Amino acid sequence: MKLIKDKNFGGERPLFAIKNTRLENVTITEGESGIKCCENIEADNCRFIGKYPLWHVDGSVITNCYFEVGSRSAIWYSDNMIMRNCVIDAPKLFREMKNVVVEKVQFKDADETFWRINGLKIKDVTLHEGTYPFMFSENVEVDHLVSDSKYVFQYCKNVVVRNSSITTKDSFWECENIEIYDSELNGEYLAWHSKNVKLVRCHITGEQPLCYVEGLVLEDCTFGEDCDRMFEDSDVQANIIGSVTNIKNPRTGRIVCDRVGSVTIDENIRQPANCEIIERNK
Repeated sequence: MKLIKDKNFGGERPLFAIKNTRLENVTITEGESGIKCCENIEADNCRFIGKYPLWHVDGSVITNCYFEVGSRSAIWYSDNMIMRNCVIDAPKLFREMKNVVVEKVQFKDADETFWRINGLKIKDVTLHEGTYPFMFSENVEVDHLVSDSKYVFQYCKNVVVRNSSITTKDSFWECENIEIYDSELNGEYLAWHSKNVKLVRCHITGEQPLCYVEGLVLEDCTFGEDCDRMFEDSDVQANIIGSVTNIKNPRTGRIVCDRVGSVTIDENIRQPANCEIIERNK
């Protein structure tokens, strides 16, 4: 593998179409498309300043690197990528890609990050600020994610989340085949209009969670007091630990909890309107 070390590159496409190359302590300065249409690239302790530095790169390992604000839309159309121990200040990273691994990475502006990724594994990742991370992605595995970005996980398929803390609203909307384990989900309108959603040992806060869901399963989950109008028009099988504040118009299924503050059933409930609600401590 060719080694390029302790160099600065700027302008238009300075490292176009390189292959089998390792970059150490390299800076991609102002300009565009510093590393484009490349194969088998390693970058360690590098700094990315200019726009679009890693496009159409097939096979890469990015470690201990820093992406400045100006490197927006830094990584697109690049399959088979591993990124570890990096700090990212730029928005709109990772789009239209396959087979991506991201570990121990801080995103300080997660705006429109991870769009249309097929085959994404992330671990020990922090997402801060920005909107709509993970839009349209599928086959996603998440472990130890901490996120305060807005509107995470929309229009996603085949997602497994473990040991994470997600604070947002409108998360997991229009999704399909979602499993979430041992996590905190804080924010309004969780998982509306989704299919096949399973939550195990999760704590949920925020208004009107889990409405309009088809195939909703909850095992040993807990809810905050602010969770009202839960399960409206949902097909739900739920075993809940503790009490819930309010359940509204569940369409069908079975809900078991210690106690329900109130149940709202009105003329807007949809058929078959046969959900069974059981209070253990009544």
